[in-house]
Amino acid sequence: MSNQLFVSVTNGLTRTALIEDGLLQELNLEKKSDSRLVGNIYKGKVTRVMQGMQAAFVDIGIDRAGFLHESDIPLIGTNGLEVTNPVAGNILRKVHEGKSVLVQVVKSPLSNKGARLSMRLSVSTRYLVYMPQTDHLGISQRIDSEEERQRLKGLIGELAKQRSIPGGFIARTAAEGASEKKLLEDMEYLKDRWQEVVELSQNAKPSSNIYTDIPLALRAVRDVSDKGLDAIRVDNKQEFESICEFTQRYCPGLAPLVGYYQDSKPLFDIFSIEEEIARALQPRVPLKSGGSLVIEQTEAMVTIDINTGSFVGNRNLEETIFQTNLEAASVIAHQLRLRNLGGIIVVDFIDMELRDHQRQVIRALEVALDHDKATTIVSEFSTFGLIEMTRRRNSESLTRLLCEPCPECLGSGVVKSAETICFDIYREAIRRLQKQRPESILILVSEQISVQLQEDDAGLIANLETQLSCTIEIKVEGQYPQGKFDIVPLGNL
Repeated sequence: MSNQLFVSVTNGLTRTALIEDGLLQELNLEKKSDSRLVGNIYKGKVTRVMQGMQAAFVDIGIDRAGFLHESDIPLIGTNGLEVTNPVAGNILRKVHEGKSVLVQVVKSPLSNKGARLSMRLSVSTRYLVYMPQTDHLGISQRIDSEEERQRLKGLIGELAKQRSIPGGFIARTAAEGASEKKLLEDMEYLKDRWQEVVELSQNAKPSSNIYTDIPLALRAVRDVSDKGLDAIRVDNKQEFESICEFTQRYCPGLAPLVGYYQDSKPLFDIFSIEEEIARALQPRVPLKSGGSLVIEQTEAMVTIDINTGSFVGNRNLEETIFQTNLEAASVIAHQLRLRNLGGIIVVDFIDMELRDHQRQVIRALEVALDHDKATTIVSEFSTFGLIEMTRRRNSESLTRLLCEPCPECLGSGVVKSAETICFDIYREAIRRLQKQRPESILILVSEQISVQLQEDDAGLIANLETQLSCTIEIKVEGQYPQGKFDIVPLGNL
């Protein structure tokens, strides 16, 4: 099957889609007017210190102040590097209101929360992450070969020493097999970029941007491995030229794969990507066996429920449940990655009696999550048959990016029934008008409520007329949602 990266640009909106084995695995979006913040470095100004929370709020020039915890403020020694294993201190010893600080966004603003900030700064390329304030040398956990891990660690350490590059590095997954020349090029580039950050920060005004990560399309190209990738398709001429220039300079192995897509069929219609995106916004996910998942995202957590549906299996009930849960484990990993769901996730698998079946389901989930670049932690089954897990993400979920709360239900997902609203109208009219005694009342409602009042709840209106000794007229307002109504008294009051 085909492994491809699609880049589509329409009216300032850039979308990237990673296709693996013909299936959409990752989708990322970025508006030109609202680029992502993660990775950006700002010269911020501390606006408030919360000693009880051991945290500070920092103005970085965006709508909401960012959040900086005491644990993300390193103690820097005289050598310019972070002091290892420092004793946790009082935040007031590190920052104070009005202090200018260099901070980096590690998590974008989510919902009503400001950006998460850190004073442990880093800049990155395709192969390396440079951390100028520490002497740590790390290797991506996704590089399995111990021989390769030792080669990279020794080579990076030796190159940094030869070129007198202070600080530490982390070798990214793409660095596996990278030559000495490629690593050295990245290290020199990162050294120069960091020097730019230092120089710009010296004269910059508070709450100003010092360093910005590369745009979404280039990040997507930088972060995909050339192993197993068959093509990179781009439907925008300007973006295509930018990616060609970027790959030729930084990742020439990918350069031959970049192609300009000019077909009349929209790029995202290939592999039914648009349809897959639409399905990813729905709570119910069908399983091939006939079962289904129901995914609900709340402010505090994500819940996933598994149902067998029409799947009855070929042996017995326990086997049916086991096979459904196995299939669900794979689909859950895919949906978490596609929807970019994170935080605390609670999965309610169908109850299994055999411990061996439980172990196999957990293992299937862990194997499926191995393909996810986001860090995940999976627990064992709880007493109630639930699996709790966490998935780290640094940007909004797909639903939050593409959707907004319903203006009628305000995001609750439910609205009052027509019958309930009719009773609300009755009570409101009694509350407001029982003492005023108007000659008549005009009730403005939606079409659905008008039908309910004049048919199923006609007795309610008759009772209201008796209670208030007046006539009542019902008028439809076409623009009213179901829950909106107005009661207008007429005549002598």
